[in-house]
Amino acid sequence: MTRLAGLLTSAFILLLPLSSASAAMPEAATTLFEAKTVAARDTALSTLEAAAPKDPASAYAAGAGEFFTALEILATGLHRHGFESPQSFMLPLMRLPVPDNPNPEPLTYEQFRAILVGFRDRLEKSAATFASVPPDADIGMVIDLTHAGIDLNEDGTIAPDESMAAIIASLSRGGISSDAAAPTLTFRFDRADGYWLQGYAEFLMAQADFWLAHDFRSTFDGSFHMLFPRAKLPLQDILVPPAGDMGSSIFSSEWRIADFISMVHLVNWPVIEPERRQAARRHLLEMIRLSREDWKAIRAETDNDREWLPGPQQKGENPLTGLEVGEEQVQAWLAALTMAEDLLEGRKLLPHFRVTASTGLGINMKRFFDEPKNFDLVLSITGPAIAPYLQSGELATSDDFDQIQRQFGGGGFLTFALWFN
Repeated sequence: MTRLAGLLTSAFILLLPLSSASAAMPEAATTLFEAKTVAARDTALSTLEAAAPKDPASAYAAGAGEFFTALEILATGLHRHGFESPQSFMLPLMRLPVPDNPNPEPLTYEQFRAILVGFRDRLEKSAATFASVPPDADIGMVIDLTHAGIDLNEDGTIAPDESMAAIIASLSRGGISSDAAAPTLTFRFDRADGYWLQGYAEFLMAQADFWLAHDFRSTFDGSFHMLFPRAKLPLQDILVPPAGDMGSSIFSSEWRIADFISMVHLVNWPVIEPERRQAARRHLLEMIRLSREDWKAIRAETDNDREWLPGPQQKGENPLTGLEVGEEQVQAWLAALTMAEDLLEGRKLLPHFRVTASTGLGINMKRFFDEPKNFDLVLSITGPAIAPYLQSGELATSDDFDQIQRQFGGGGFLTFALWFN
C-alpha cells in the first residue's frame, strides 16, 4: 500500500466500524460479521444484545455491531436521497462511497436532521454497550474485513463491494468499484480496541450534536444541492447543471466551487438546542478519557498478533496505514490529549490571529460550548464572532503544537491522529 493510499485509508478510520470474530466468540458474533444479508445481520445483533448483560464477549461484539448499523443508518439515508460525495477531506463524514441512486427521493431539512438523529442515537447505544464491557475482559476476536460490511444501497444485502476492505480500497482510488481488488485486512481485536471504537463513537456524536444544536436550514436550502443534486432541494432547478457537467470532487467544477463558497458563507446558525452543544464538549472529553484508557491497555499487551493499533513494543508496519508506532509518538499523542483537555476545560485558552499574544486574551472553549451563541463560521475566522468568548489566561501556543507535531515524523500528525484517536 502506497503512503498516499495509507493516508486516505487512515482518514477513513474516522468512519470505520470495528469488526471482530474468533473461535472463542459467540456464534451470533460470527454470523454478525460474516452476514450476507441485513436480515441475518440484524437477527444476530439482537441475539448478542440480549446476551450482553451477562457475557462480555457478546457485549463487545454487540457494541461493534451497533457502530456498524450507525454507519449504515447514515449511508442508507444519504443513498435514499441521491447523495453525491464531494470527496473532500473537509467533509469527512461525507466521504462515504455511497453508490449512485438513479431515482432519489426528495429530501427536506427535517428529513436530513432525522438522519443525523438516527445516526447519533445509534452511536450512543454503541458507546453504552462498549462501556458495559469490564476493563479486564479477555477479548480476542479475529476478522477479515473483506467479510464484514454494511448495506450501502438499501437492497437488503451486504455485497463484496460493500465490505470494509472494499470501502477502504474505493477511498484510496477515489471512487467506489465493483471489482474484487480490495486489500487483505485481517486483524485481531482485543479489549484496547473496544476503547478505541467507543472513543470514535463519542467523537462522531460530538459532530452530530454540534450540527443538531443549531438551525442550519439556510445552509441546507442554499447549498445542499451540492450534495443532493436531484433531491428536489429549493435551488435545484436554478443552480444544478446537467449530470455531465457536475464534476466528481468538491473542486472539480465551477458549480461545485461556487456551492462550497455558498455553504461556508451560509454557516450562520442560530442555537436551538443549547444542551446539544454542551453535550458535544462532554463527548469530546469522554473521547480523550477513552483514548488514555486505550493506550494504557495497549502498552500492557505482551502479544503481537495482527494488531489494529500496535504499541511501541509490538513491532512491524501496520498493514492498513503502513506506519509503525514508537514510544515518541505515544508520548506526543498523550501530550496532545492533555492539550486538548486543557482547552476544552478552559484551563488553557485558544489563541486567535486577530488578538495579539501581548493582550493575554484567548478563546475559552469551555464557554464556547457551554454558553452557546449563534455560530458564524466566517466571522469566527475573521474575529468578531469569537469576541464573546475571549478572556485573560494562559494561552496554548504554536510552539506547544509544533513540539508535539515533530514527534510524528514523516507520517505527519494528522495521519497518526486519525489512526490513534
